[in-house]
Amino acid sequence: MNTFSRKPNGLFWVVSIIALLWNIMGVLNYLSQAFMTEEVLATLPKEQQIMFPEVPAYVTAAFAIAVFGGALGALLLLLRKKLSKMLFLLSFLGIAVQMSYGFIMIENSDSYGPGGIFMPVLIIVLGAFLIFYSRKADANGWLS
Repeated sequence: MNTFSRKPNGLFWVVSIIALLWNIMGVLNYLSQAFMTEEVLATLPKEQQIMFPEVPAYVTAAFAIAVFGGALGALLLLLRKKLSKMLFLLSFLGIAVQMSYGFIMIENSDSYGPGGIFMPVLIIVLGAFLIFYSRKADANGWLS
């Protein structure tokens, strides 16, 4: 019985590395927000100082699921494992919960300035893309 592994193309490796770096930045962002000291909070604009302590625990948990799931998914994608697909889906669910709070629940959306909508939309788009791409990689026989 012969088994063979189809080798992924160069774009696969580029996408996988960028996905891992992106999600590591998300993990660092989560850690800096979750463990923010009073001194750091005091340096933020007043509108943001009010918002951070009011974030519900479920939103913080969704943020953690989104970034840690995405980082582990990207690592497994680099290792060419099918489990990456499920982790990207889990990550996207975390993104959806976190961003729905941001878009629906927060009345003070102007506190992040005119570009404040760009980053949440980018996060949603990239999360959806990683689900699509990991499924495509599996369909191409690149994942085991």
